[in-house]
Formats: sequence, structure tokens, C-alpha cells
Amino acid sequence: MQEVRLGIIGGGNMGSAHADYASKIDGCRFAAVADAKQEVRDTLAEKHGVKTFDSGEALVDSDEIDAVLIATPHYTHPPLSKRAFERGIHVLTEKPVAVTAKAAAETDDAYEAAKAKHPGLIYAAMFNQRTIPTWRRVKQLCGDGSIGELIRVQWTITTWFRSQAYYNSGGWRATWEGEGGGVLLNQCPHNLDLFQWFVGMPNKLWTIAGIGKYHDIEVEDDITTMMTFDNGATGTFITSTGQTPGINRLEIVGENGTLIAEGDEIIFREADENIRDFTMNSKEQFGNVAVTEHRIKPPKEAVPQHQAIIANFVDVLLGRDDKLVAPATEGIRGLELGNAMLMAGLTGQPVELPTDREAYDRMLQDLIAKSTFQKAEVTDEGPTSLAGSFA
Repeated sequence: MQEVRLGIIGGGNMGSAHADYASKIDGCRFAAVADAKQEVRDTLAEKHGVKTFDSGEALVDSDEIDAVLIATPHYTHPPLSKRAFERGIHVLTEKPVAVTAKAAAETDDAYEAAKAKHPGLIYAAMFNQRTIPTWRRVKQLCGDGSIGELIRVQWTITTWFRSQAYYNSGGWRATWEGEGGGVLLNQCPHNLDLFQWFVGMPNKLWTIAGIGKYHDIEVEDDITTMMTFDNGATGTFITSTGQTPGINRLEIVGENGTLIAEGDEIIFREADENIRDFTMNSKEQFGNVAVTEHRIKPPKEAVPQHQAIIANFVDVLLGRDDKLVAPATEGIRGLELGNAMLMAGLTGQPVELPTDREAYDRMLQDLIAKSTFQKAEVTDEGPTSLAGSFA
């Protein structure tokens, strides 16, 4: 393969944004788009000179593409991915990889089965925040032993503010049937992915969930979760789409020191000796561990995050890189974390991980069946600027 012929399914906000730079990536050619709306197809065809299809299935079944980027409502991600796998089409899916961990697991199984027929098949996810230099540095410090064994983690991420106009911009948004959840499924998959990427998965959690707390919606827009880990470490995760100005502050406390990431700076207060050892062996009643403070300013990113994920996807397909930044099979972890948080919030009971995936699926189907929610207003203004979207 000399170049990757990329198809995009979904010409909404994200799909149209991806279309604007896809062909600027070395080795990638934006070849075709699929969308149910004729006006969207016509606009993208006129702007980019691509072939159009009225459904994702029709695009995947054509001979026009080698790979597909799926940028459609959440529930459609698994069936479209599976359709592509069956035909040997490489997949880059928008987050989340699915609505439920059960659906994600089934998609992963379908991918593994398809690889037997189509060796080299690639399945990636648009976890673009993994490309941000700050988060890559945090990952390094967590993975190379610098922080040591986890003691506590806390992430407050309330910079995902959304107005009511955002939720009114599509009938599917912020409904159990159309989207399957709120902030945990739409905005926070990035942070949930990073959370488990940094510190792993907890074993149990408790949640207070605000359902339509700040907006006229039927899903969660405010979450406060407490959790425990296998080694006894504790954690909290707080997020909301109803608070502004928001906070994006991550704290990771380990036996070798404390890391704080906020803004574009990382502060690592490195303990001069192991904290647990000092605690148990020091003879000083009011002694404390000496620390050395490191202020780390990762370089500014040179390439936009989403474009970097697509470029990495293309590089792997063309043999120029041997490792995906965000394999989609890893998407189940953050998704399961979000499912557990929502289940705990809705039931008022602690949830153990791994979750009971069948129970979560039944809960969601029950919410859909019993829903009487009607939006007071629905607008359809088509793709709009995403400049202020990303936390």
C-alpha cells in the first residue's frame, strides 16, 4: 500500500473537522464520505472532491477505501466497526468505542476473529489526548517507577462546560436512547482513558451522580466518584458540564512523591526517600520526608491532537510505525470505568470492577424503555466550530 484511501462515516461536527485535514497527512487521501443527509454529502463532496454514500454500510461495502474513520452517534460505533472488519477495512473509531463495556468486548472479539481472515487488520481509537505532551510525560513518570506504588489519585476535570444550546443541537444528544449517557460517555472518555492509562483500574467505587443537574437533559451532567484499588490506594474523580470556569487538576501521590498536573505544567515533588519506609522506620515523632521539587514544562504540541492520531494510524498502515498511540481494544477499560461510575450513581450502591456487564446492559435498556423525556427544543444547524470544545 502506497497511500491510505480514507473514508469518513458521519459528516457532523467531528467528521467535517477530520475531513478538513485528512488529505494533508502524508500518505493519506480522503477518498469518500457517508452521511444520511444529502446536504451534508453535497457540501463535503464540493469542498473535498470525494465520492459520497448515503450510509456507512454502503461506503464500507464499496471498493473506494482502505480504512474508515467512524464519527457517528455512539451506538453505531460497534456495528459499523464490525462491518468494516468483515471486509478487511481498517478502522479508526471516534470515542467512545461503544456505549457499554459489553458491546466493546463483543467488538473486540469480532476484531480478533477478523484478523484471522485479514492479517494486519488495524483497529484504533480517537483518544487524541494521549498525544498531549503533558499527559505523555505523566504516563512516563507513572510507568518508569518515578512515582512508585500508588497511594492516592485525584482528578477534578470540570472544563467540559456545555450550554443548553449544545444539548439542543441534536435530538439524539443527552438521551438514554440516542447517546446512552452524558458527560461520562461524551466528554470524559478522554479523561477516563487517561486515568486508567496512568494508574490502572480501581476495584470498587461509589458515585454521586447529578442527572440533568444543570441542563434540561435526562442523563448525567455532574459526577463525583470515590474509589479504591487492589493495593489499598484511594481515588476520586470529579467531572461536570455545568461548571465554568472549570478546573483541570490531576494529583497522583505515590510512595516516591507527589505529582500535580495543571495547565501546561507538571510539578513533581520527589521524596528523597521512600515515604512508606520513612513512615515506619523514622525515630522522629514530628519528622517529615525531605523533597526535591521538579517543575516540568513539556514542549507545546506541534501537531493538533486529532491529526496526530490519524497520522499515527496511517503510519502504522504504511509500515512507517509499529505501534498505535491508541489501540481501540484498550477503549474498553475507560468505558467500563465510566459504566461503573454511572451504575453506582444511579443505583446508590457501590460497584465492583470488573463490572457485571449484563447487569449494566439491562439497566440501560430499562432506562430507555421507561424514558418519557422530551426535549423542549431541538435545533439542527449542521457542523459548527469546535474551537472551544476541548478541555
